[in-house]
Amino acid sequence: MDLFIVLAICLSCLILFSLWNASYGKGKLPPGPTPLPIVGNILQLNTKNISKSISMLAKDYGPVFTLYFGMKPIVVLHGLKAVTEALIDRGEEFSDRGSFPVVEKVSQGLGIVFSSGKMWKHTRRFSLMVLRNMGMGKKTIEDRIQEEALCLVELLRKTNASPCDPTSILSSVPCNVICSVIFQTRFDYSDPTFQALIKYFHENLEIVSTPWIQLYNAFPLLHYLPGCHKDFFKNISYQKEFILEKIKEHQESLDISNPRDFIDYFLIKMEKEKHNKESEFTMDNLVITIWDMFSAGTETTSTTMRYGLLLLLKHPEIAAKVQEEINHVVGRHRSPCMQDRSHMPYTDAVVHEIQRYIDLVPTSLPHAVTQDIQFREFLIPKGTDVLIHLSSVLHDEKEFPNPEQFDPGHFLDESGNFKKSDYFMPFSAGKRICAGESLARMELFLILTSILQNFTLKPLVDPKDLDITPIKKGVGTIPPFYELCFIPV
Repeated sequence: MDLFIVLAICLSCLILFSLWNASYGKGKLPPGPTPLPIVGNILQLNTKNISKSISMLAKDYGPVFTLYFGMKPIVVLHGLKAVTEALIDRGEEFSDRGSFPVVEKVSQGLGIVFSSGKMWKHTRRFSLMVLRNMGMGKKTIEDRIQEEALCLVELLRKTNASPCDPTSILSSVPCNVICSVIFQTRFDYSDPTFQALIKYFHENLEIVSTPWIQLYNAFPLLHYLPGCHKDFFKNISYQKEFILEKIKEHQESLDISNPRDFIDYFLIKMEKEKHNKESEFTMDNLVITIWDMFSAGTETTSTTMRYGLLLLLKHPEIAAKVQEEINHVVGRHRSPCMQDRSHMPYTDAVVHEIQRYIDLVPTSLPHAVTQDIQFREFLIPKGTDVLIHLSSVLHDEKEFPNPEQFDPGHFLDESGNFKKSDYFMPFSAGKRICAGESLARMELFLILTSILQNFTLKPLVDPKDLDITPIKKGVGTIPPFYELCFIPV
């Protein structure tokens, strides 16, 4: 037994030395809490709310510090100054995607969201060009959102003011908008394939926000054990099967001189580069790129709206003020449009405050540095993961007094005019900013105003008894499930 203890102590010392060597041998990483052998700082973090743990650690170690997730060092950036210095002032150096093993099993370094280097640059540039060609950020995509918003209103009318769970209903609009861009088609909201697709998006966001996935990402060997990651991979397998089926349909009807949608543009690009063995435009990359666009374009917007309606149920006086502004600016006989936003400062402030308050992606997705860099007084080796703590920016108490309180006044000046803020970065910032930001902004404004133009939101309990605490706060912030009644106005 004594020999075993001696060996265990020696092994622990060896591991600690290797951790120290990784930090200081290749460079001088920022200080942080002392890691334990093998597990690093995992036991010192609340895996149910890593964002809160990071805020606590920043009080001791400052805005730039190092955590170990297992044996792997991750540099954490906390607060606006450190975040903008990295993502905006030195955006190119911080532009690689950091390690996210559970998704890397699927993406294999392809697509837009989880790729890096040449693959990321070429795929993102091409995708943004195609999206602009198809009206992203323009009137054509706005018309498409308005059409879906009208379909949503009709669906809500059919609830007959009865209690309903808005989860799948709210997902239908952004999912169909993405479908129109990728497939040039839309689904009936009752279509079982469409509803299954939406269900898998919901489940996946919940799964990647669990403590188990935090552990999986720190210790990828957990892949071989039972766990919710198995459901994650099963869901993605279904989604990829659906995507491949749509691609096959496009291949059979492709007209190179007349591209209809994103898939056509990509297939044409593949044909042009078929003799280039180093081309990024492959079938595998097309599948993952579409999966990225679906995942980012559907679940983030619908979850934001679902949380937003819950906040308005909790604060009926805020919902009433939005309705008053809608009646004054839009009226009852036409659909809201993006031109209305500049005349609706209070509604605009509410949409911004929903995004700020819910803090949908608290730590963003991990970045990585593209080369050895000197950052402040530290030397960060090439490939080191960097965690961007967006919560610390969105909930900065100097910029947003009482940041834990839902208050549209955070985005209004003394005269009631809309007030922009450099601290508003729910889509992240810099080179890796969300490619669908303009689309999401349109959807959030048009969906919210269309709902409140036609319905009053009624909770099933007294507003003061509504619990608005998220049920999960990992990669994403997941609101509690609830029901409400949509009362026609």
